[in-house]
Amino acid sequence: MSWNNNSHRLPSLPGYTFQDITKTAFHRSQNLTFKNGFLRLRTPPVGIGQDPLLSEQVIQQEINKQTYDTPDMTHGSSYKSPLKQFEPAYVTLDKKVLRFYAYFKEDVQFSPDEVYRVRPVIIYYYLEDDSMCIYEPIVENSGLWQGKRLKRQRVPKNERGEHYEYKDLNLGIDLVVYVRKYHITNCDEFTMKFMESEGIILNDPEPMPVDPYINNRKMTLPCHTTPSEFDKKHQFLTMDGKVLCFFALWDDADRLQKDTRSVTIHYYLADDTVEIREIHGPNSGRDPFPVVMRRLKLHKKLKPRMLQSRETGKCNTEIATTQFSKDEVEEYYSPKDFQVGHTVKLLGRPFLLYDCDDFTRKYYQTNHPDMDMKPIEIQKKVKVEWKREVPPYNGFGSPEDSLQNCLALIPKRPKKNVKKMLENNNKVLCYSATLDSQNPTDEGQPFILSYFLSDDTISIFEHPTPNSGIISGMSLKKTRILKPGSTVDNPDFYSPADFAIGATVDVFGRRFVLTNADQYVLTYLESISSQIPSQTLDSLRQKLGEGAANNQPGDEVEEPSE
Repeated sequence: MSWNNNSHRLPSLPGYTFQDITKTAFHRSQNLTFKNGFLRLRTPPVGIGQDPLLSEQVIQQEINKQTYDTPDMTHGSSYKSPLKQFEPAYVTLDKKVLRFYAYFKEDVQFSPDEVYRVRPVIIYYYLEDDSMCIYEPIVENSGLWQGKRLKRQRVPKNERGEHYEYKDLNLGIDLVVYVRKYHITNCDEFTMKFMESEGIILNDPEPMPVDPYINNRKMTLPCHTTPSEFDKKHQFLTMDGKVLCFFALWDDADRLQKDTRSVTIHYYLADDTVEIREIHGPNSGRDPFPVVMRRLKLHKKLKPRMLQSRETGKCNTEIATTQFSKDEVEEYYSPKDFQVGHTVKLLGRPFLLYDCDDFTRKYYQTNHPDMDMKPIEIQKKVKVEWKREVPPYNGFGSPEDSLQNCLALIPKRPKKNVKKMLENNNKVLCYSATLDSQNPTDEGQPFILSYFLSDDTISIFEHPTPNSGIISGMSLKKTRILKPGSTVDNPDFYSPADFAIGATVDVFGRRFVLTNADQYVLTYLESISSQIPSQTLDSLRQKLGEGAANNQPGDEVEEPSE
């Protein structure tokens, strides 16, 4: 509805108002706006359909209609409180948890020390969705599977499908959760106030029972010995970080290669323990771990019953150890037992003390002035050459392979002379030989004997005469051959010095007679004539010289074809 805007304003009476047929916009102007994130009302600049506004009083009435103020009632107060906003239960009870303290007993079988265990737990009840969670506090090094025993869930109460509610919980009752019975003893302050606000009267709290096994462990054992007057705590506080350092020589007689080794002996005044470390020089080739004896308290004298058991051998397992209890040791090593110039025996090994550091010398001057700590001169011993004895052959592989079993726990392949192999690569001495046999069919059978200079091995190739009915082939693969009379413990192998023309070579019970050689054999042996007997060289010169003079090419040795 709008009015005609003219100079002569008509009263708002029936018959005096009419619609403007030319008007097309009838929307109402927006009077709500946001400023800094807050909703606020503003005065509309125009009215409905862009008509001019009426007086300020009419405008104020229009604004009041849009507010939340309720109109005055005929009866009663004009003020009415607004309705309370509805909040669901999951919003009201969010993060509100009831906490109860409980325990359960666990039977222990096959144990003479305990019959049952008392294991405390914490029961959490979430008011938001009536779910429960059971947690057992973790005890360090208990050996038990602890932590969360029941994940958060609604716990069934009975077989009818009902679940536990907070009204079912109270102090001093048994809560059965999946066959396990938990006894509730106490709760926290928030739980107590909440239960009182709901009109639930809680029972009196109960003390948590004590595990009998843990209680027995806490009990101190009866002591029948008189306590010592020496204060170890005072010794640690005053002597911590103070160490006596001695320089000594150790005659290591346990090793195969006997020698004298330099060591450092540390005596810790804080707890009277001793440590021995070996002094390694640069590029000494010693063990990279210099600790000869780890830090421990050394016993000097045992009680008579321990010595008697050592002689009778009744407690070898205890005597073999380096640590003994106080009841078994009569006397321990002290600073009085270490004096420069004397030999001290530690764990059965003698150590000659020849010097000490400045702190040790001042300590003895203050506490033990009667002990002389002057250094002594050490004469350098001449190192005696020692020859390693070769262990006997064990029957597996070559003598070199057998020796590796004695040198290492995991045998390694014997090392080869790489320089010799590179220098003599493809250098072979070839000889022709015949088989010396009592069998008439084998007598005079030709063979080719090859000596490989790279690894001193011998191979034999059978080269029969044509139409003899014998197939040619390898008779002996490359191997090292022992001389007759030698053993595997003291091996003596064939060498080029033993291969003279006419000599007999015994190969595993078969005798071969050398009849000829290659020209290269004479050339090579003459180059090392100082290592070859003259008899071998003369036989080769005589045979090869006659062959060259008579021009007998048939006598030359034919290399075997592979």
